[in-house]
Amino acid sequence: MQLSGRLGQSSLVFLIFFSLNIYSDIDDYIYPKSSYPSFSNSGTIGLIQMPSARMMPAGSIAFSWSNADPYLRGSLVATPFSWAEASYQYTDVNNALYSLSKDFSGDQTYKDKSFDAKFLLIKESDYIPALAMGFRDIAGTGVFSSEYLVASKRVNNIDFTLGLGWGAFSDNGFENPLIKIDDSFRERDVSENVTQGGEFSTGYWYSGKVGIFGGAEIFLPNFNGLRLKIEYDSTDYEFEGFPFGVKSFNMAFENVRQPASKINIGLVYPVNEKFHLKLNYIKGHTISFGFSMHGNFGKKFPLIPKNDKPKPVKNSRIVKQVTAKNDVMLYKASLLHLNERRTFLQKADVEGDKYKIVYSQSNHESWPRATGRTLRVLDEISPPKIKTFEVANTNGGIGMYKFTIDREQFSKYKDEKLYNLAIKDAALEPYSYSADDYAFKPEVKLPDLFWTIVPTIKQQIGGPDGFFFGNIRLSFKGELAMKKNTSIKMEFSHGIIDNFDELKLASDSVLPHVRTEIVNYLKSGRGTIIERLQIDRFFKPTPSIYTKVTAGLVENMFGAIGGEILYRPFYANYAIGAELWLAKQRAYDQMFDFLDYETVTGHINFYYKEPRSQVTFALKGGRFLAKDSGINFDISRRFKSSLKMGIFFSLTDISEYEFGEGSFDKGFYFFLPIESFFDKYRKGSAGIGLRPLTRDGAAMIKHTHSLFSITDQSQYINIARDWDDLYD
Repeated sequence: MQLSGRLGQSSLVFLIFFSLNIYSDIDDYIYPKSSYPSFSNSGTIGLIQMPSARMMPAGSIAFSWSNADPYLRGSLVATPFSWAEASYQYTDVNNALYSLSKDFSGDQTYKDKSFDAKFLLIKESDYIPALAMGFRDIAGTGVFSSEYLVASKRVNNIDFTLGLGWGAFSDNGFENPLIKIDDSFRERDVSENVTQGGEFSTGYWYSGKVGIFGGAEIFLPNFNGLRLKIEYDSTDYEFEGFPFGVKSFNMAFENVRQPASKINIGLVYPVNEKFHLKLNYIKGHTISFGFSMHGNFGKKFPLIPKNDKPKPVKNSRIVKQVTAKNDVMLYKASLLHLNERRTFLQKADVEGDKYKIVYSQSNHESWPRATGRTLRVLDEISPPKIKTFEVANTNGGIGMYKFTIDREQFSKYKDEKLYNLAIKDAALEPYSYSADDYAFKPEVKLPDLFWTIVPTIKQQIGGPDGFFFGNIRLSFKGELAMKKNTSIKMEFSHGIIDNFDELKLASDSVLPHVRTEIVNYLKSGRGTIIERLQIDRFFKPTPSIYTKVTAGLVENMFGAIGGEILYRPFYANYAIGAELWLAKQRAYDQMFDFLDYETVTGHINFYYKEPRSQVTFALKGGRFLAKDSGINFDISRRFKSSLKMGIFFSLTDISEYEFGEGSFDKGFYFFLPIESFFDKYRKGSAGIGLRPLTRDGAAMIKHTHSLFSITDQSQYINIARDWDDLYD
């Protein structure tokens, strides 16, 4: 079993866990640092061993770690909605070996990966508790599988929890009441759902006997936020894991110590709101401990308030006198003052009393904020004859949108930031770039190189060769603008230090090895490699159609020639596209040579965005890199802060056996806006993605600058959601 991935700037993620929030309620002095719930040893929100009905705020991301013999468990937890919690668990099972072959895995202990989910059914009110249903180990090997219904109610400083558990949570249970609905709920026959692992085995959910659990989390007054937890544990320790050593599993070498008591007790100490330490006494004989870290990225400014106010134009009264002399002076003043604010004037024209400009920018994730700051500059430098502003935005050298607003209307509501009144009579429209529509066309010196040097990490986690292998690298990332719609994306890196010598596991895939040769790529690419070197050319043949042609080394494992086409109407909330690639596998040293394998891969793509929730549904159907065919499903949500989190899975025409361990491709990801970590606005995001296993099925080309991502500001709903940023 393997988990592979790459962390670059995403190391910034861990900064979120050490920021503080300030609260003014009187309870904060008596019960400080008590705004957020705490985590259980299972890795999700709960008591000690058992879950609760509590949830983090929407947009939260957390990491939890615990040591509760015989398990070391790390969990990555995401809360896409206030009513939904999803987590990925990685458990080191200390009473079993990874395999019986020392040549294969040495003395490494067994590793188990799983997904958990919880859904809030009823919100807590004055007289009604919160009610949630949950699933544990729903897409793993099933050794910890359980389901539950749980209610939580806070009374003063005590948060009470009571629940019903199935599977691993059903010790000392009673007859399942669901058999009155269907007799199939009577027995929990896990053997009927044996798979390659990683499959959703729904056949035994909420079946078998039922256990009762409960407890309380007590917020101790005047103890700097300290909390006391007491619970009645309904875990059936003869059900979960490998309780009877080799009798339970041929690679287990000792029994799990069974409980002497069902009462667990623990303490949680919040170092701050985001970082909790925990110490527990469980099973009547075992000390467990751990910590949790979390950040709420759902808010507009999730971590650090911005100290990045609009920069006024100095001596604007004098500047207006100069720009009133002729239009050329206005054009040059616009070029100068916008450029000082990292907003780049592309074209400009005075048409009667209307001033029209085209700009691009690299500062703001929010397009209304970028538009508003551009309008501020124009308002401060334009002569009195200008009554209307028309500002148009471009990305990749192609037009995205144009915004037309009455100058007096914009200025009138600026101080009070009444954006809703300012835009009442404004026009937001699609825009197609045409240089002939403008009198002023500043010369752009091309080619122009934008670059940065950053540390990155390549990693391999959870393989039989060892738990963690990593390579610290120094990466050069750049983009060479050749023409207004043509650029070369480049990324080179050089390894500094690694521990890849012990990596040796060869691919066992029966499919073409399009991804599972990861060990060869890691070991052969320890020095200088070309991560990416691709040329992109963008076109916009009609107001709603975008195209891209790409060629080069598009990722570590493949070079490709191909392209995309996307139909994305401005006033719609959907898009339809297609992509086609002739791909050839790169040599392991990741320079300019290739292996023999090549294929044609392509997909028909459909996207739909639900405007209120900002949830995007994406379906991609077609042929994958290993010549399997099927559909990739992706569901993601974008938050006010620009955080994006999502899940994906793929179903193809290969069997579970052909796919291998994991049964089918799946995983989740999130992209954190970089500006969240600074007091200045800046574009860009740090992404983390997890797929439990690296397999060859359902693999797609990892080209950058996809049309759907670079045309995000070419759809009305994506701009209108952020109108409250207009005067930021």
